[in-house]
Amino acid sequence: MNTIWMWGWAAMGIIFLIAELFTTGFFLFCFGIGAAAAALLAYLGVDPFIQVAAFIGVSGVAVLLTRPLTRRLNEQHKNFVGSDRVLEKRAIVLTEINPSLGAGLVRVDAEEWRATSEDGRVIAKDTIVEVIRIEGTRLVVRPSQVDALAEA
Repeated sequence: MNTIWMWGWAAMGIIFLIAELFTTGFFLFCFGIGAAAAALLAYLGVDPFIQVAAFIGVSGVAVLLTRPLTRRLNEQHKNFVGSDRVLEKRAIVLTEINPSLGAGLVRVDAEEWRATSEDGRVIAKDTIVEVIRIEGTRLVVRPSQVDALAEA
């Protein structure tokens, strides 16, 4: 009977570890570790109730131990993919940004984007701006701090 439990836990552990490849945060990895611990107990002939308790306990401890690591890794690396790749970049205003008229166009790298200002003010053509965020299909920008210091 323990052989069935052992192989069941081993299969569940492998499934969790494979599923972790498609997620972030080491969350499913913790349950894979718990299942491996339960499989080891099944191999040693321990009662199934204790195996389940070990699975829950080891998984819980693993989650608690990996949270700080996961948080630190996620805070260090921003994921700039898709439209987010223009965040925090500098752009040049091609057409005056006038939020009240819904007008404004900027160039970020080689791409042109519709834009609006962060505070609702008009931003003149040829001004260097920083991309703050994206709202729908428009970039929200503000005049570049470096450009503002150069003018002062």
